[in-house]
Amino acid sequence: MAPLPLIAQKNAFQDALLSWYRVHQRKLPWRTAPSLYKTVVSEFMLQQTQVKTVLPYLARWVEVFPDFATLAAASEEQVVKNWEGLGYYTRARNLHKLAKALVALPAPPRTREAWLELPGIGPYTSAAITSISFGTPAAVVDGNVVRILTRLTADATPFRDSASASKALASLADALLNHDEPGDHNQAMMELGATVCHRQNPLCTVCPVLKFCAAGRTGEPEAYPRLAAKAIEQRAVSRAWCLHKGKLLLHRTAGDARRLANMHELPAAEHLGQAEAVFAKAELLAKKKRGITRFAITESIYTLAASSLPAESVKRPGLVWVAIEKLDTLTLSGPHRRWVTELLAKTR
Repeated sequence: MAPLPLIAQKNAFQDALLSWYRVHQRKLPWRTAPSLYKTVVSEFMLQQTQVKTVLPYLARWVEVFPDFATLAAASEEQVVKNWEGLGYYTRARNLHKLAKALVALPAPPRTREAWLELPGIGPYTSAAITSISFGTPAAVVDGNVVRILTRLTADATPFRDSASASKALASLADALLNHDEPGDHNQAMMELGATVCHRQNPLCTVCPVLKFCAAGRTGEPEAYPRLAAKAIEQRAVSRAWCLHKGKLLLHRTAGDARRLANMHELPAAEHLGQAEAVFAKAELLAKKKRGITRFAITESIYTLAASSLPAESVKRPGLVWVAIEKLDTLTLSGPHRRWVTELLAKTR
């Protein structure tokens, strides 16, 4: 099904989509008690993170930072600490910068173009915020919307990635947008992708727009979108678990680092310098696996005695001894917070 027949039926499509959304939408805090602030914070948190994970973080966040002014006045350390566990910490820093920029203005901007000039705001976020909060006719295109649009039209274009697909499908999303209710239309599209039009095993039998969907009618929705497979790179990291006199050795990333700035993790071999020989003789305490973007990482954590480390190793930049009772006051990356909690229970 080419886009033109779908566009010709856009009024019927819009009505079916919104009728379904008004009955079946999930009761989420940025919907049940909407505000510009909740919309902005939720959009930042939902980048790369599922709704079920975001909900408790958002609840705590608005208690600590109830508005843009409070957030703008907070220190970066406070902001990142309250983001701990959500990952992709650039989002927290950008949200902090955005709050500072907004409180410096006489009023929040209402156009998509003006929001694009603000820190941390891209095409998707600007469309979501302005359509939901101000009724701006701007269509959102994220991974969910890409999936819906390519299935509606059985678009077999081989896209390099979701970003290139989003760009290519922007005009179709705009053509289908309900200009009378753009915010609800955008949320309905995202809700449909999240709850019905799944990547695998989509619930076509209960889809409100099945009669408009070329892929659904042929029974091959999972064939779309056609995105190039990501090349996954394997990485191995050796880390030290070093307890000494009630203190744990950690590494603090430099403040100007691109990732994890000013955050703490268990020190890797590279942080300890001439430590490979020490690791070779150490006891393997735990092996952890995780994925970050295109990397599949295996992290081996070894028990090291402080006396086994060369004196020059523990004096290297970024290494700090932290009293166990002070660990909760520091910001650790999410996986390392879980690992430290688990290993303390195991080794003490």
